[in-house]
Amino acid sequence: MTDSILLTQDAYDRLRDELEQLILVERQQIAKRIQEAREEGDLKENGGYHAAKEEQGKLEARINRLEEMLANATVGEADASDGIVKQGLLVVCDINGKANEFYLGSHEIFEDTKYEKEIEEGDFAVYSPDSPIGQAIEGKKVGEKVSYSAPNGKEITVEIKQIKNFKF
Repeated sequence: MTDSILLTQDAYDRLRDELEQLILVERQQIAKRIQEAREEGDLKENGGYHAAKEEQGKLEARINRLEEMLANATVGEADASDGIVKQGLLVVCDINGKANEFYLGSHEIFEDTKYEKEIEEGDFAVYSPDSPIGQAIEGKKVGEKVSYSAPNGKEITVEIKQIKNFKF
């Protein structure tokens, strides 16, 4: 994982508020549901208990993810003026000769924005700096060509055409 994740101030505040809600409210609610399900008796056949424990696991995973992100966050906006690919920028490139444009950074920055639906529907791509393509292009300059191996073993060639600032 990268050392730092770039977040806008709005995204940082939103994620911090979500973390607070999960820790102060939802964690207590799930603990109460687990306790109530325990009081019903036999845990082996107690669907409510098992569902609450599964939900607790997902909640704790999200809390851990948010704590890690916020602890490693750099708050600000990326600047494309230096022509170097980095988090927080739109990358315009050719991937195996086909034109593409995507955001390099965290999906979390788009939660509760107009782009969240576009991402889910595949109309707007976001790649993590930790992804194979992210690792291959981060730090590269406009005009450079790089290759990397996709998870399926296929060799992918990327030519950086342009980088742009991203504005919501």
